[in-house]
Amino acid sequence: MEPRIRRIGFWAAFVVVHAALAWICLGLPGTGIGEYAVGLPLGDVTLVYQHWIEQALAGGPIIGIDRPWVYPIAAIVPMFAAMGLGPDLYGPAWLSLVTILNAAGFAVLLGPRPSKRRERAAWWWLAFTALLGPIALARIDAVTVPIAVVALLLVARHPHVAGVLLAIATWIKVWPAALIAAVLVSSRSRVAVLLAGAATSAAIAVLVYVLGGGAYLFSFVGEQTGRGLQIEAPVATPYLWLASAQEPGSYIYYDRQILTFQVTGPGTAGVITLMTPLLAVAVLGTVLAGVLSRRRGASVVRLFPSLALALVLVFIVVNKVGSPQFHTWLIAPVIIGLVYRGRAFAWPAGIALALAGLTQAVYPYLYGGLLSASPAMVFLLTVRNAGLFVLLAWALVDVWKAGSETGQSSPRAASSRSTLPVSSPE
Repeated sequence: MEPRIRRIGFWAAFVVVHAALAWICLGLPGTGIGEYAVGLPLGDVTLVYQHWIEQALAGGPIIGIDRPWVYPIAAIVPMFAAMGLGPDLYGPAWLSLVTILNAAGFAVLLGPRPSKRRERAAWWWLAFTALLGPIALARIDAVTVPIAVVALLLVARHPHVAGVLLAIATWIKVWPAALIAAVLVSSRSRVAVLLAGAATSAAIAVLVYVLGGGAYLFSFVGEQTGRGLQIEAPVATPYLWLASAQEPGSYIYYDRQILTFQVTGPGTAGVITLMTPLLAVAVLGTVLAGVLSRRRGASVVRLFPSLALALVLVFIVVNKVGSPQFHTWLIAPVIIGLVYRGRAFAWPAGIALALAGLTQAVYPYLYGGLLSASPAMVFLLTVRNAGLFVLLAWALVDVWKAGSETGQSSPRAASSRSTLPVSSPE
């Protein structure tokens, strides 16, 4: 097919996917939202984000500046930006903002002359977004995804730009720190990325201090540490089964401070206390595995995508929070895997698509069954969570195997051990 025709096809599909998801988010006729779906996919945007911004504009406290906040401070920027069309159009403005950011990331991925690998990665991104459903656009996480995708695609040619973008994304939602760690372990560009990211973080910190919010700059850390077990988190799965069996003391409740559904049962207090240090240990262990694989001769192209995927999955799996939008985090590492490793990344890409579809089934359409601890819904969520462990196991094994595949057969492979390639091979 002629390249121009293929490009038209890509952008037509992009428009269709984003328009369909926006239609669902807004609860327009024929979507089922508001008719039988308990979950409100745009609820956090119009009921929470908008409230925070309206409160600030009315002279009230600014979250993250005047009081503690659950998000890093840069998250307030896109929330304010969505108010540009006024309060009545906050939801559509948010969806437009995310769509524009995704379009920018999509354009960078395709580039002027996309390789077959980049084209496949672009189709995968659209398929994953469609399967994940409205939550792919309707949370603050959606803002960070295209920023992270662009950063990873630019690491080779423009490491300083990548470092700035990754730092900004991390100050919006913490998860891109996993990508930064993967770059620092895998690539010779680590110094440029680290310095650019540190300078960006310093600039953000200084600005926050000037605005009077220095006391709350890292308040998001404490806010996350004090949370209970969110029902969708993998660690909460055994307690969901206890609640489903109506075991005494095991039940689902709504936390009005965090604004999320959580589960409690025997020993949950100890599990809650354990999860944060366990997450730190899991991250350090995964980083160590990457370091050891690198020292055993793993090339950056071979190691980086799997290590990035493994670290992102650790952030999801070893976490007492398990929001459905966390699955958007998989987009960046899988895309970079498809771009630089091609069909070798088909297996994790396929698993990620299945996880996206299961996640949309749970939220927003069948969420009511999960809130009532329906055995069928608890089973569906259990399968989804088990899939996360399967994907994590694949990534960790692949990280370790990368150290024994040193690319001895060609000078080109040897030269790629320390640097990411500027463009992917066919």
